[in-house]
Amino acid sequence: MRKKTALKDIAERIGVSTALVSYVLNNQEEEKRVGKEIALKIREVAKEMNYTTNQIAKSLKTRKTNTIGFVVADINYRFTTGVTRAIEAECQKFNYTVIFGSSHEDPVRFAEVVNVLVNRQVDGLILIPVEKCEEQIEYLKQYEIPFVLIDRILPNVDANLIAIDNVSAAFQATRHLIRTGHKRIGMVTYKTTLMHLQDRKKGYFDALEAAGIRPDENLVKEIPDHHNEQHLNTCLDELMKLLPKCDSVFFATDTLAVNGLRHINALKINVPKRLGIVSFDASEAFELFYCKITHGRQPLEEIGRLAVNTLLDVMKHKKTKRKIMLETDFHIGQSCGEK
Repeated sequence: MRKKTALKDIAERIGVSTALVSYVLNNQEEEKRVGKEIALKIREVAKEMNYTTNQIAKSLKTRKTNTIGFVVADINYRFTTGVTRAIEAECQKFNYTVIFGSSHEDPVRFAEVVNVLVNRQVDGLILIPVEKCEEQIEYLKQYEIPFVLIDRILPNVDANLIAIDNVSAAFQATRHLIRTGHKRIGMVTYKTTLMHLQDRKKGYFDALEAAGIRPDENLVKEIPDHHNEQHLNTCLDELMKLLPKCDSVFFATDTLAVNGLRHINALKINVPKRLGIVSFDASEAFELFYCKITHGRQPLEEIGRLAVNTLLDVMKHKKTKRKIMLETDFHIGQSCGEK
């Protein structure tokens, strides 16, 4: 049986101390002021000698598992896919493995997944919060478990946060509809207490007010169930009955936009001739539609990168306080009658 490579073997091959090899392979070369050339040489030789860390022994010694828990709201969301990729890629740079779990937008499930990850002794958590999860967040704070929230704001919870400016993004989307000649703008969103969707509604109303357009509550439709497409179809049917009094629709999420466009297409309502459309976020499904959909686009890679780096800072320095609000990109297509 082939002998397993040890730190001492690598050190002897290069002619350096075992401690120096340990610093580099534990990503401490900057902290310990190890030169870049020797650090690169150590990594090359370690790879050449098929060195692998004994993670169990290492975690017992350092009280670290080099794992990060990531709890998403729903694995089916495009946001989840994009930001997960970014988080995993950034974690790999620092030799961390990501363990995933989904709450399915359920606070009970959220608490269960968080507890499982904590019991697995992850070094920290990146969380997409759900409605009524504040108690679980306070539990993490009480026991000083490092965590970062992303995407969704909990107004009554003081925590490190990486999110986007939802008010600004929704304002921009609604203003674009106004600038392309639309005055009777409907909005389709979810019925929820989650602040990020409340902020999108605020941005919609702010844009109407700024343009001197009186808001009409009949044009705002709130879907009570995230997973019931029939509710969405019913709300759209109500809006479509108002044509031409309703001349456009702003969808508050990409999922609503994709399912909504499917129903609008089934009703044979032409976009943009009879109805202008803007989606809050992007979707690969838009490529299948007969005209390019105008949409906002969240900076998923940046959110993931900042989330990981913020969490690593929290793990090193408990008192880290960071609240970063990013802007969305706005991609102009043809769904509002753009020239």
